[in-house]
Amino acid sequence: MAPDSGGTVLSREEVDRALARLGAEHEAIESSLLALQDHAGRRLLEGAELAGVTRERWARAEETVTRLWSYFDTCTDALHTARELRARRRYPSRDDLLQLSMLLHGENLVVAGEGGRLAEHLGWSELVERMNAGYAEVLDLVAAADSVWSALPARIDLLAAELRRLSELAHSVGVRPGAHPAGDDLHQVTGELTDLRAGVIADPLAFWVRDGGSSAPGGGRPLTTRYDRAARALDDIRREVEAVIGVRKDAEDRLIRLRDVLSRADRTLAEARTARGEVLAKIAASEVPAVSGPSSALHEQLAAAADYRRRSQWHRLSALLDSLERRAEEELERARDSLSAVTAPLAVRAELRGRLDAYKAKAARLGKAEEPMLVERYDLARRLLWTAPCDLRAAENAVLRYQRAAVEVLVPEPGPVDRRSEP
Repeated sequence: MAPDSGGTVLSREEVDRALARLGAEHEAIESSLLALQDHAGRRLLEGAELAGVTRERWARAEETVTRLWSYFDTCTDALHTARELRARRRYPSRDDLLQLSMLLHGENLVVAGEGGRLAEHLGWSELVERMNAGYAEVLDLVAAADSVWSALPARIDLLAAELRRLSELAHSVGVRPGAHPAGDDLHQVTGELTDLRAGVIADPLAFWVRDGGSSAPGGGRPLTTRYDRAARALDDIRREVEAVIGVRKDAEDRLIRLRDVLSRADRTLAEARTARGEVLAKIAASEVPAVSGPSSALHEQLAAAADYRRRSQWHRLSALLDSLERRAEEELERARDSLSAVTAPLAVRAELRGRLDAYKAKAARLGKAEEPMLVERYDLARRLLWTAPCDLRAAENAVLRYQRAAVEVLVPEPGPVDRRSEP
């Protein structure tokens, strides 16, 4: 088949414009293909043991990707040939223009044929259109699988973790398979979540619903019907277990929560004490507040409440639990406030560091960073901020001095008014 220029011989200017346009398209295609190659979803698909519709569609997608790179190589070769031909002469001859027209405007790009044909001759626009369509198809698959894998397994794992906690709690009050209907439901939901996670990992596209009006790659949402059904079943089981606990062990449940709150308060206070040592080592500040130890009175009263429960002294336990729950929350809040107060100097230092570097970057953008006065004040402020222990007051003053100096340098003073043009 003879080369075809489409019946048109391009002028020199038209050739140059076509080369520029096709060069830009070539770079955009290359960037898209490389981005697709590095896409996290594509890498996961390559390494996963797929099943069902995902395995079938990914096998076709891999063929499409191979074909896209083949098309791209064809475009690269044609563009390279056209650029070499154009570079021979500043003012190309008519024969040169005819050859360039064939390369850039005619259907002379030879690619592997589709539909049983060995080869096809295509023009740039048709080949680019095919590449865009193939790229969109593959990206749609990759984005959809990645969206499902990013959303559902994590949610299933969280639900499974909640299920394990609930199972332990249910067993502690006698809610077990064969002994209570809620125990049978727990066993069933456990199996359903295991099967659901395996299905999502192996066949993510089976859990994808396209948006009817969206044509964007990955336009859709994960199908959460089975997950939602399991979550609702778990909520029903939780209510049943809580009802059992409310009837049989309400006091024990409240004691467990109290221990948890006090434990968190104790851990927070311990963290605050550790942080205080770090702050004192890094910040020269005498106003870092001291951190108290855990409340021994609350722990003693908690032990007394547990003793009331063992002795079934419910009338005494009720009032004590009400008071303990309120005071334990106050203790946790006090511990959190203590941690925040202790670490405040580190936050101030970080803010000063950020402000100093921001003004230096601004000065650098305007070519003023090497002004002697700015260099001197920056070095002083930086030395104060990066020296341990850091004198925050001196460092803040140094940052303010650098900030003012930067403003003076960066904002030019108004010059004299030229009045010669005034009437």
